[in-house]
This record gives sequence, structure tokens and C-alpha cells, in this order.
Amino acid sequence: MSTHAVRSVLLISNGTAEDLIGARLLGHLAGEARVLPLVGAGRAYAGVPGVTRMGEELGLPSGGFPFGSAANLLADLRAGLVGGSLRQWRDARRAARGTGAVVVVGDAYALMVGTVAARGVGVPLVHVQPLLSAHYLEGLGVWGTLSELNALGANVPMPYELRLARGARAVFVRDAGTARYYRRRGVRARWAGSFALDVLPPPERDLSALIGGRRVLALLPGSREDHRESLPLMLRSAARVPGVAALVAWPHGWDAVTLPWGWTLRVEDSRTAWAEGEGVRVPLLRGAFGAVARAADVAVGTAGTANEQLAGLGVPVVAFPTLGPQYTPGFARRQGRLLGDALKVVSPDPDAVATEVLALLGDPSRRARAAVAGLGRVGAAGALPVVAAEVGKILGEVSTGERGPERKSSAS
Repeated sequence: MSTHAVRSVLLISNGTAEDLIGARLLGHLAGEARVLPLVGAGRAYAGVPGVTRMGEELGLPSGGFPFGSAANLLADLRAGLVGGSLRQWRDARRAARGTGAVVVVGDAYALMVGTVAARGVGVPLVHVQPLLSAHYLEGLGVWGTLSELNALGANVPMPYELRLARGARAVFVRDAGTARYYRRRGVRARWAGSFALDVLPPPERDLSALIGGRRVLALLPGSREDHRESLPLMLRSAARVPGVAALVAWPHGWDAVTLPWGWTLRVEDSRTAWAEGEGVRVPLLRGAFGAVARAADVAVGTAGTANEQLAGLGVPVVAFPTLGPQYTPGFARRQGRLLGDALKVVSPDPDAVATEVLALLGDPSRRARAAVAGLGRVGAAGALPVVAAEVGKILGEVSTGERGPERKSSAS
């Protein structure tokens, strides 16, 4: 892996996936870095050499989705959202002192924090925007936009976000259509590949003994609290799909497992447990997401990045909405527009999920269409080395007193 010698950089991120992207990006950079995770503990940065965690941890019940529902917002406000956010603005300005650049990985809020920090010390800003996509606008129309007012800024960049983005030296987005959308509005935007696939881990373990030559149904409850509702439904669905190897990619501790009524959990070791019920045994695998993803023929997911990663591997994904905090009906609809034929959203019912899985397994042409859609919309890996090279170039200019071009890019 190539690296780029750099002066210290401040990286601001706001979410689980954003932290993963930020940590992987810093892995392509040599030298010290400061990180300011705006949501949660930022555990993804723990193993990255030369990283100093700045600011205090802001744990939010919504997991970073305060506007996903009124309940999310109320819970976050009670947890200190306003005061904690104000302290983060202060922490960002302090953390930027002595750095050569500010890199933001996240949404408009993270971009606001990063802009204030960068301008406060007069250093360049790079924005990695892994969330917005021009695909979110497909078929939405006026009435669709009005029905998703709480997600308006997640469907399309707001004028204030575009204004802030124009002040960045470079903006990296998740797909080519989004890059064109930004450039037409005067932003120096680039698409270099899929952030989601950049952070997909390699296979962590051999699953052949668990699969036994059968087709694989990957169950992805996700890293948010939705798993308490979605895992039981996924397990009941898997019991209705005979002849497959159902594998749960489990990112939590065993104490967080919620089972359907009548099911039992048998813990084998720190990496493997078995959910047993309705005549089936389903393994829950910790630290094996990369292996499960690459083995899958079909997936059932209530996750953000994980669903995208499976789609990007050419695996059709079946999803169903939850009560939140993340995979609400609105989020499910938006991800459906993003992934097209790679994702099918059904009602939150075990029979409906199982019926869709069986239909996909029995129809090679549907699986092929889903694979084409996923590969086309998510794209190939390779974005983060390009982002790292750009950051290294900017830091080199800062160190030598040079300045990069400040003109706006032309539309293309």
C-alpha cells in the first residue's frame, strides 16, 4: 500500500461508516493525525498508528440519525445533543490548530464543523461525502419530496451545503452522477470509486464447514439498535427457507442478541454462537462480515453501508423497514432508490421476507439484474487511495507555502 508523507491532519467524521472510511483513509497516509468523531466513540480509529482522539464522546440514542423520526430527535435532545454539539464546534477549532488540512468524512453537519475549523486556522478543507447520491432523486418528484421533508437534506444537498462545499479544495462523492450534479453547481467534485467497498474487509475466516456446499443467505441486522427488532424477524424468515446456509454477520456482543419467542442461544466461543428454534440452527458470527459478504448468494439486511456493500458485490438484498433508529420506512425507500434492482423492500413479516428470498434463489435472471444494478450503482473500490493522494498533495503545498487553484471547476 502506498503512503504519502504528511504534516498533521485533522479528520472529522460523524457516524459508524464514516469512522470506518476515515480510519481506512488515514491508513493510506503516513504521519500523525488528529481525529474528531462527532457521533459515538470512534472505535474504528483505535488501531490506526499515530492517531490522537480529540474532543469528548457524544453518545446519541439515535446513533446519529436525530431526524429519522420525532422519537429519535427527542431522545437525542434528552441525551444532551445541543450542549454536546456546541462543545464539538469548540473542540474542532482547537484541534485544527497546528494542522495542515482539515478532512471531513460525513454529511452537511460535519461539513459545517469542518469548515469552521479550517477557516479558523486558515488551512485547506477536503470533504468526503459518502452519503448523498443523485440516485436519491430518481422518481421522487414534488410530492415525494414533500413526503420526505425530514430527509430533504439527505436526498439532495441543500443550498448552504453547496455553498460550504464550494469552499473546499476537493469534494469526493459516492458515484459519477453525484459528481456531475455537484460540478454543475460549482463544486470541485470528483468520483474515484466506492467508499463502501474500500472499507469492506477481506474474508476473516473459512466458512466452508458451516456452508457445507449449500447456497448462502446472509443476514445483516446492522450496527444500529434496529437489530433488536430485525434479528428475530430474520431468524424466523431463515427458518422458512429450506436448504440454505443462513449466516448472521453479528457486530455486537452476545448479550445484545434478541431472539424470537421459543428460540435459544448457545454460545460456542467469542466468535460463534448458535440461534436454535423452529427446527433450524443459525450461526451468529462475530468479526466475519467480510467472509459472510463474499459467500452470500442472497442477503437480508436492515443496514446502511452493509446493504450497499453486498449490492456492490453483485448480491441481491432483501430489506424490510423497522421502527428505527436507522432503517425506518423512509430510509428503506431512499436506499431502494439508491440501489435500484439490487434491493427489494418488503413488509416486515417473516413470510414476506422468505417468499422474496425464495423467488430470488429460484430466478437466475432476477439475480443477474440485481447484480448488474448493484455493480453499476455502487461501483468498484479504489476511492480512498485517490483521496489520500489529494490530501498528501495539499499538505505538501501547505508545507512549502504553495497554494492550489481556488477557481471553481467547470460543469461537465
